[in-house]
Amino acid sequence: MISLRDITLRKPLGLVFTDAYLQQEINDWLIGCYTTSNDKELLAGCCILTPVNENTVQLRQMAVDPAFQGRGIGSGIIDFAEQQAKLNGFTEMIMHARKTAAGFYEKLGYSIHGDEFTEVGIPHYEMKKKL
Repeated sequence: MISLRDITLRKPLGLVFTDAYLQQEINDWLIGCYTTSNDKELLAGCCILTPVNENTVQLRQMAVDPAFQGRGIGSGIIDFAEQQAKLNGFTEMIMHARKTAAGFYEKLGYSIHGDEFTEVGIPHYEMKKKL
């Protein structure tokens, strides 16, 4: 999962994972979507859920391997993440979505809250959805 996130999210921005950064995920929920190809199990996509408070969970580090994009894997991961959040009593999911991905999340029922902001050097929006 670290490798997929590194290749798709971090390296294009010139960022690297540090041990301290990864240690912050120790209590998060790591979600992976696997597929089989030539009898090998491959990680096709992933995300992280980070509890913010008793009602809200934050979706982070959403990534789909470019070889599997456009096949519904991203929306399937979001659907699964939302189900898990609801099962654990959360009523709202938030995220800092890259501006280029905002349309994808809007199609899944998320809405932009607030103004565009810069995070890791690129434009983002805070997006929310009631679960």
